[in-house]
Amino acid sequence: MSDIVRTGGCQCGAIRFRLEGEPKDSSICHCRMCQKAFGAYYAPLVAVGEAELAWTRGELKYFQSSNHVRRGFCADCGTPMTYEADDGIAISAGSFDDPASLPPVVQYGIEAKLPFVDRLHQLPGRHTMEDIEAAPFLADVVSYQHPDHDTETWPPENRQKEKKHD
Repeated sequence: MSDIVRTGGCQCGAIRFRLEGEPKDSSICHCRMCQKAFGAYYAPLVAVGEAELAWTRGELKYFQSSNHVRRGFCADCGTPMTYEADDGIAISAGSFDDPASLPPVVQYGIEAKLPFVDRLHQLPGRHTMEDIEAAPFLADVVSYQHPDHDTETWPPENRQKEKKHD
């Protein structure tokens, strides 16, 4: 049993996992399949390698994206969770409770890398609340996202009651 334990899950909390041990590596994939699967310019992934992965809440739904790869996701909120191929499983880096602890060390699929990706850090940056004038709803946003830590149950009791009335 390793001292290194990382947890994570989907946005709504229906899926949770625990990874014990050091993962193989963390990467970014620019291939077109990963762009589509993540709805993003690239997919940040953490290869499980020899670490021990356990799903602690819920079950993934799968899409077979090619003859060699299936992708797991949360059927409730749509969060991309896994890339699974013959060479192993990778978990979406953003689904970890502390994604900053797993910085990418390699990029794959660079033949499909979008030309502006290397310049994203040069774009002007704004904090969320700087847009309050243009988007006043930000002042009273209530997040229903699962917190970045394990919980006994989810959603909270008061949120479950809200869902029944929706």
